Amino acid sequence: MKHYEKLKVDWAADGVLRIVISEPRRLNAVDMTGHRELAEIWRDVDRDDDVRAVVVRGEGEAFSAGGDLSMIEEMMRDHATRMRIFTEARDIVYNVVNCSKPVVSAIQGPAVGAGLAVALLADVSVAGRSAKIIDGHTRLGVAAGDHAAIVWPLLCGLAKAKYHLLLCEPVTGEQAEAMGLVSLCVDDDRVHEKALEIASRLAAGSAEAIRLTKYALNNWLRLAGPSFDASLAMEFLGFTGPDVAEGVQAVRDKRPPRFT
Repeated sequence: MKHYEKLKVDWAADGVLRIVISEPRRLNAVDMTGHRELAEIWRDVDRDDDVRAVVVRGEGEAFSAGGDLSMIEEMMRDHATRMRIFTEARDIVYNVVNCSKPVVSAIQGPAVGAGLAVALLADVSVAGRSAKIIDGHTRLGVAAGDHAAIVWPLLCGLAKAKYHLLLCEPVTGEQAEAMGLVSLCVDDDRVHEKALEIASRLAAGSAEAIRLTKYALNNWLRLAGPSFDASLAMEFLGFTGPDVAEGVQAVRDKRPPRFT
């Protein structure tokens, strides 16, 4: 797995592969390369018999600040790019769901966009108390596709999902644990330690029993597949419309968007 450019991969413990989203100068924002790699790596993980569990985290004090604005602008301009990113966005979700190895996410700082999809789709998610989880799609001017429709209603209920997805209301790690959005909340300085501890326990367990239990439980997510597919299509339809241009400019200007 050494060919990955924006993902650092190493062995964190016996049988535990660590995947680090690495773009520290930009809070681990995901560009074209990083987006493609987040879609592909789960197939490699699934095929590697040495991997018994995975820890995924961001480099430094952030998980991921979401999609790179230049990537979004290229999607707005070019249909071929838009379709390629659409396929990758679908693969990120389904490849994490279908990966037979247990995945533990260590969520520190901001967690947004494609990185957030991986963080919340992980089998066990460990968040720091001050972590900031945001699904920012509607603020950008597009539908909440990505991963939201497949996992938020199941984890925290439809009422909470609507509140946070329609308003882009941030969720701290403490709030996320209270509403069932993450598995566990710990002090910020213990996030990586706790995630590795859990992954090590999973790696030491019965690989077959854990794999088959994960498969059975993830059928709940597979049942939501049609809702996810529709939401993702609606999101990418939005990249052809007028609102996203204002949304992107508002992010660049660090101001609230003014949709008309």
